[in-house]
Amino acid sequence: MIHDRDAGIERLLEIMRRLRDPETGCPWDIEQSYATIAPYTIEEAYEVADAVERGAMDELEGELGDLLLQAVYFAQMGAEDGHFTFQSVVRRVADKMVARHPHVFGNESRDKSAEQQTRDWETIKAAERAGNAQKGALDGVAVHLPALLRALKLQKRAARVGFDWADTGDVLAKITEEAAELAEARDTMGPDEIEDEFGDLLFVMVNLGRHLGLDPEAALRRTNAKFTRRFEAVEARLAERGRSPATSDLAEMDALWDAVKAQEKAAKASRG
Repeated sequence: MIHDRDAGIERLLEIMRRLRDPETGCPWDIEQSYATIAPYTIEEAYEVADAVERGAMDELEGELGDLLLQAVYFAQMGAEDGHFTFQSVVRRVADKMVARHPHVFGNESRDKSAEQQTRDWETIKAAERAGNAQKGALDGVAVHLPALLRALKLQKRAARVGFDWADTGDVLAKITEEAAELAEARDTMGPDEIEDEFGDLLFVMVNLGRHLGLDPEAALRRTNAKFTRRFEAVEARLAERGRSPATSDLAEMDALWDAVKAQEKAAKASRG
């Protein structure tokens, strides 16, 4: 089976079992644990997202395979420890998908909007949390999510029980307040207080994004890409002058930045 390219998931499961075999497996794979594999899982998920964002479909297939391997890795360790198997993982998620889509797999009508289906989904999830003895509104929001994503999820949970601002105007007022508190902390307080106030400002910015219907993680990724693109353009223009950022100064780089920015805006306008 190991060499049968048409064996599908069973081939991958057997490969992982062999890699983890304590007698004949790979020493590195044998030494791994849930904790050591988790960072790779996060990295692979981001690489999938990166391929999607770049529209790199030729890369996406490979990245999805790498991400699938992480699930197979955890399942093999779970089977070794007697916690779960790959089949039980598949069965559990399949059961969950059927239960959460009664309008597809049950008797409920499909004649409702995507927004209503989202509300129904959240209602079903809330019932699941209640069944799992999760009592608080914030129970079950994973601690180790990326900070922006966790902030968004915490705020959504709080909003469901009425703990939310009425509109974006209230959020913008809070941003002004938090910015003033950060400036005060910078001038009069220590590093811990400054970090607290900076975190508060970031948290409210995430809330503003939520009220505007934006994904803060996606928005920041987009800005990161824009900054990278523009800075590399500045470097290219400096290179044309026989210079580099190290041999330039802020005034020159700022002027080039503004020129690159203006060129992008003009190109965008010409495309309509």
